[in-house]
Amino acid sequence: MEKHHYVFAITLFLLLSALGSPCFHCIQHGTALQSTYLSANSLSNENHPPETPLQPQGPLKGDAGKEYLYWTSATDPDDDSLFYLFDWGDAQQGSWLGPFESGANISVTHMWHQRGTYDIKVKVRDTYNAESNWSASLPVILSGPYLTLGSITGGIGLTIELKNIGENDAENVEVNLTTTNGFIIKTIPKHLQIPIIPAGDSIQEEIRLWGIGFGIFTDLPKVTITLQAPYAKTRGKQVEVRLLGPFVKKVGESWSTDESYKGYTLYSPMMSKETFLINNSGAIVHSWTSSYKPALSVYLLETGNILRTAFPGHSPRFWGGGIGGVVEMFHWNGTRTWSFQYSTSQECLHHDVKMLPNGNILMIAWEYRTKDEAIFKGRNPNNTPQGGLWPDHLIEVQPTNDSGGIIVWEWHVWDHLIQDFDPTKENYGVVQDHPELVDINYGGRILSDWTHINSVDYNQDTDQILLSVLLFDEIWIIDHSTTTEEAAGHTGGRSGKGGDLLYRWGNPLTYRSGTDADRKLFNQHDAGWIPPGRPGSGNILIFNNGLDRPGEDYSSIEEIVPPMDANGYYSYTPGTAYGPTESIWNFTAEKPTEFYAINLGGAQRLPNGNTLICDGPHGRFFEVTKEKEVVWEFTNQVPDPLDSHVFKIHRYAPEYPGVQFP
Repeated sequence: MEKHHYVFAITLFLLLSALGSPCFHCIQHGTALQSTYLSANSLSNENHPPETPLQPQGPLKGDAGKEYLYWTSATDPDDDSLFYLFDWGDAQQGSWLGPFESGANISVTHMWHQRGTYDIKVKVRDTYNAESNWSASLPVILSGPYLTLGSITGGIGLTIELKNIGENDAENVEVNLTTTNGFIIKTIPKHLQIPIIPAGDSIQEEIRLWGIGFGIFTDLPKVTITLQAPYAKTRGKQVEVRLLGPFVKKVGESWSTDESYKGYTLYSPMMSKETFLINNSGAIVHSWTSSYKPALSVYLLETGNILRTAFPGHSPRFWGGGIGGVVEMFHWNGTRTWSFQYSTSQECLHHDVKMLPNGNILMIAWEYRTKDEAIFKGRNPNNTPQGGLWPDHLIEVQPTNDSGGIIVWEWHVWDHLIQDFDPTKENYGVVQDHPELVDINYGGRILSDWTHINSVDYNQDTDQILLSVLLFDEIWIIDHSTTTEEAAGHTGGRSGKGGDLLYRWGNPLTYRSGTDADRKLFNQHDAGWIPPGRPGSGNILIFNNGLDRPGEDYSSIEEIVPPMDANGYYSYTPGTAYGPTESIWNFTAEKPTEFYAINLGGAQRLPNGNTLICDGPHGRFFEVTKEKEVVWEFTNQVPDPLDSHVFKIHRYAPEYPGVQFP
């Protein structure tokens, strides 16, 4: 309102007050429609924003394609009229509705067009455009069809599997195919119409292609398959093929959305000597070639070098999963710049490594202990293999020259054992009273590869190391601030506990606490701290394979927050299971059994909050949002679609220093 309007209003107010006119009561209590009445704040020359609206109310569940009614209300301290803006959680924010009197109950209908979980919220503004905060959100779960593509195989043409993994039948399904690259003469059909795909069902369709395309003179032919049906959520794919006449060999498949984190994904197929960097379209943009297959991890360093584990093809004694023996580094241009071998009849590297900020490298290795040594440590002879045990240990290597290195720090599981089998041994004790130690008789398996650590991570802020211990179904944290001598004992380091376990989680049965119901991990892989600057920073992310999980077979990604006390130490109540009791976030497939990696696998939190997942035994990579929506997918086909296993993957931003395209 202009200044002279306020002067007029105040003058009128004083005049009517002096006269005792009943019109003053009308101005004070009238409806606050701007076009008709003067609001109370025009008399005070001060406007107050509306109160935050009440949380919207209405149905919490429903079906896509149907209208539902929701209601709310809000008040204004100046009794101004209010306009309402609803955010329906589906990118349909709508327009301002109103005006409505302050305190009035309003109702609005809305229809969602796809299945999913939607958060409804509302805010208001008054006639002077002062806005409230958003209300608390109301989550609404809508059922509906969900069409995806399952297996796609080559041969004479392509065979595609259409799946409806939603709760409702999909009707009037349309399948469209487009082709690019190569010399494709004919595609039959280019358009399919399917009357219905029942919920939970799948069908197969045959596609015929004729043409030539080997990726020599042009890029490999690509077939893009899109799906459509009323009120259905859909997910298509792009397939890369080699084509000779009617014969088709699938090379790879992928798809992505705008919600995917843009960057480059690094991986080493387990049965190949190649390491690949691909973009979000699945195209190989860079590669490196080694003389050895991986064993099993690879990383792109900020220098542009890759750091990879390798298996030279033989070992004097060891033969377990993830066997290696060599760590090597390659320049961006493909030249090997450094290698380190740690493979004898007494020890052998395996699985994973971690580059430290000082340039040293943490490595996982087995060490050989005879059957007699194991029995001397209290191992039950009936559960001890004739070939002895291979307990794990860590070494920190300082690289030297172009080949070799100096071991500057060590930690051994063998130095931190307890048992309650043989009271004549020094390490005899009550296992439950010592969760900081490792029970040498846990599991009762007659396996030499007894602990099977399969990943290592490092936290620079705490100077701690995180380990995934597969055959114990748990993760361990130890202190790295110790000397090697302190790491072999029970005192020293920042924690004052030497090399004993500071924290463990996933399976309290390993230290005789809790019950089967308290077990959280099942043959897990790739435990790692979420890096600084990423959503969930400092939390731990774990690929939980699910082998031997009670009930159905399925995998999950778990994000946990280890409980800490006021002094920064891990909280623990003796005789109970280490917390937390539940993950802060987890991912499973919509139909859990659709995602099951019996072994291998990894997960990485991306800067935008999405999580990159490697379904290792199937060579399938995919990215999910916090809301568990899949927004990117790629399937490795190297060296062969039937042998495309990958241990784990990593994505790097285009601006990452190690990405060094000319």
